[in-house]
Amino acid sequence: MAAESAADKVAALLDSARTLDSIGARFALIGGVAVGLHSGVPRATVDTDLAVSSSVERELVARALVGAGFRRVGAFPHSLNFRHASGEPVQLAFDPAFDPMIERAERLEIAGVSIPIVRKADLIAMKRRAAADPGRRRSKALRDQADVALLEGDVPDPDEGW
Repeated sequence: MAAESAADKVAALLDSARTLDSIGARFALIGGVAVGLHSGVPRATVDTDLAVSSSVERELVARALVGAGFRRVGAFPHSLNFRHASGEPVQLAFDPAFDPMIERAERLEIAGVSIPIVRKADLIAMKRRAAADPGRRRSKALRDQADVALLEGDVPDPDEGW
């Protein structure tokens, strides 16, 4: 539990971005962190997700991240999973469908580092695609649907009761 409570999303994002920039890899922030930034509503999420251009050699990315202190914890057909030194999980998605979204990404400055983040419309498209995947776990598909609603403006009022 100590590693989870010490996990640092900001440090993991900054270190990931610096490392990917150092090897010239095109990438953009996606997932729950991007949903929170676009919606203005902090969103609980297990990891930090980045889309990496499908033209980038996956093993080059893996070597660079391991060299930067990340620990590789998984490899799947469309993703590589790492753990930042703080314990924060970082997932890198490699999907040709994301490549145009990476190219259109906007820039956000965080602690002096320019981070590309997919545009809101592209994030909505990603979330709709994920929610419609028949192989996706139901709880994740429902979270994707909720993310679409948040991104489309269904933002809770902080004074709203239950």
